[in-house]
Amino acid sequence: MGEYIAIGIIVLIIGFAVFYVVKAKKSGSKCIGCPHAKSCKNKKDCK
Repeated sequence: MGEYIAIGIIVLIIGFAVFYVVKAKKSGSKCIGCPHAKSCKNKKDCK
């Protein structure tokens, strides 16, 4: 039973991470996770 709970938590974490990346890409962020992603003057330099 404990294995199912651990697997469920891992699936939730991965699901939320994918949701965050998709949401950030749709909003136009070039550098996901960067606090200056939307207003950065060097958007071409983001890696």
